[in-house]
Amino acid sequence: MPRDVHPRLLRSFAAVAETLHFGRAAERLHLAQQAVSRDVQALERELGCALFHRSTRSVELTDTGAALLPKVRQLLELQREITALGGNRALLVDVNSPGGEREFTAELVLAAARRRCPEAELLARYCGGLTAAARELAAHRVDASFGRYAGLPAAARARLAHVPVRLEPMAVFLPLGHPLAALPAVPLAALAGHPVDVFAGQPDTAEWTDLGRRLLAEHGLAAAPGRTPPVGPAEFARYLVRHGSPVLTTVRALDVLGGVVRALVDPVPLSLVGLVHRAGDRRPGLAALRACAAELAAAEGWLSRPPGCWLPAEDAALL
Repeated sequence: MPRDVHPRLLRSFAAVAETLHFGRAAERLHLAQQAVSRDVQALERELGCALFHRSTRSVELTDTGAALLPKVRQLLELQREITALGGNRALLVDVNSPGGEREFTAELVLAAARRRCPEAELLARYCGGLTAAARELAAHRVDASFGRYAGLPAAARARLAHVPVRLEPMAVFLPLGHPLAALPAVPLAALAGHPVDVFAGQPDTAEWTDLGRRLLAEHGLAAAPGRTPPVGPAEFARYLVRHGSPVLTTVRALDVLGGVVRALVDPVPLSLVGLVHRAGDRRPGLAALRACAAELAAAEGWLSRPPGCWLPAEDAALL
C-alpha cells in the first residue's frame, strides 16, 4: 500500500502529463527541470509503476499514467478549493515571460501591485503563453495572466475579464548573418521573400501565432512552416541560427546569442498586452493588479498609438 503522496509530486506529474515535456513542465511550475524529474520518479516509486515512456526524443504517458491523470486533476482541484476556504490564498500571477534582468510589462505591474497591497501574497508563475494560461485559469491553477486577449477563443473569453495594459511595437529576431540584420529597423515590405516564423508549431501561444498570421496576410507576406518550438534561451539561439527565418517578437525582447532584434516599421505593427483573469474574482491582490495596470498604462502612455501603426480590429475594439 503506498504511503501518503505529497501534492507536489502530483503537480509535477500533471504538468509533465499535460505538456509531455519535462522542460516545459518545469517552466510552468517555476521549478528546475531536475526537480520535476525527481518528483515524477518519486511518485512512480510510491505507486510502484511507470507513468511515462521516456526516450531522448519524446515523453508519452503509459496506460497507467493516462488513467491516473484525471484523478490527479480532481485531487489538485479539491486541494485548491480546500485551500481557498481560508480566504487568504496566494494569488498566482502568470507573468508570461521567463524573467531575466529586464523587467517586462507583467513584472512591472506585479511589482507595483505588491507595493500597493503588501498584505496580499502575489506569486509569479510562467505558463509560456496566454493560450496555455487560459487553461490554467479555467482550472484555477493560476489567477491572472498577461497577453493578447483578442486571440483567445470566444468560449474562453466569455469566462474571463480583461484590462488593456500596453501596446507593444513588434519586431523580429534575425540571425547575425541574415541580409536584413544590418538594417536599423526592418520595413514590413522588406520581409517579402523571407518567411516569418510565428511559432505555428507551439499550441501554447496560439494567440500570438494568430496575430502574426494576420499581420503577414494583410501585408502579403509569408509565414514560415510550423516547427517544434525551442525551450529556453540557449535552445532558442540554436533554433534561430539553424532555421535562419526571421522570428516575430516585440521590441522589448531580450537579445539572443548569434542574433539581433530589429523593430518592424512602415507601418509599426502593435501587440495589445492585457491583464486577464477569471470574471468575478474580487480578491484584494487582484484589485491591486487591475489598479496598477491601469495607472501605469495612463502614466507611461502605454496605450498610445503611434501614427501609421497597425493593430487588428479585434484588438482595437478592446481599447
